[in-house]
Amino acid sequence: MAAPIVKGTAAWKYFGDFRDALLAWQVLVLQVAHPVVAAGVRDHSGYTEDPWTRLMRTVASLSIYVYGGKEGAKYEADRLRALHRTFTGTDKGRRYSALDPEAYAWVHATLVKAPVDVQRFFGKPLTASELDEYYAQMCDIGRLLGVREKDLPKTWQEFERYYDETVATFDINPTIETLFETIHMLRRQQARAMMFLIRATLPPDLREKLGLPWTPKDRRTFDRFAQAVRKIGTPIPPAARTAPMRWIGKLNVWFRAHPRAYRLLVRA
Repeated sequence: MAAPIVKGTAAWKYFGDFRDALLAWQVLVLQVAHPVVAAGVRDHSGYTEDPWTRLMRTVASLSIYVYGGKEGAKYEADRLRALHRTFTGTDKGRRYSALDPEAYAWVHATLVKAPVDVQRFFGKPLTASELDEYYAQMCDIGRLLGVREKDLPKTWQEFERYYDETVATFDINPTIETLFETIHMLRRQQARAMMFLIRATLPPDLREKLGLPWTPKDRRTFDRFAQAVRKIGTPIPPAARTAPMRWIGKLNVWFRAHPRAYRLLVRA
């Protein structure tokens, strides 16, 4: 089993940074841009009725891998694989499974990339040595989740090539259209903020394929916003920046050990 992620290492410092929430919707768009993931979400997710719940479940699950210790991570990995075995169906006459190796690896890849992009947009970019350490740790988590060894590029540089080449194959699909419709049903200011962050942070070629406008004025607005977030967030020590995610991880491990308490909370 992979070694637990310890305090002060790259994944510990960056994976749970509170600024990661700014890319939550961008990550969801990138995930459902994959046709197999799109079909699974369409058939087995209630994200159109309650998109926040799906995002929060993902956050809660991932917090265990990074901050929940070795046993918590193993328990959650087993639970997640068992759950995804039930997500099967037919899309355009072809059978699909949520455990399709390439699709499963892609979902993991989006979650690996997001914290690095967050620091590039809103913080201080990771150094080469930090990237190497971070990526090695996230590969360990990927193997724990059941991502095949051959679907995990060996280095960060190879991972970036794989990521860009995969994104280049994507285009608009009905699940993405439904996601955008769902966002636009939220309160006006909330929807505008979410769509702005999606437009600002998606890879430019994909943004264009999805028909999302991006003007010089938008760029200037985003640059000012990113600078403000950078000034506020960067001076905060990593222990404080990651505290909410670390507590979520610890709380989830406790609930896994006390399932009756968890059921009572869900019913409340």
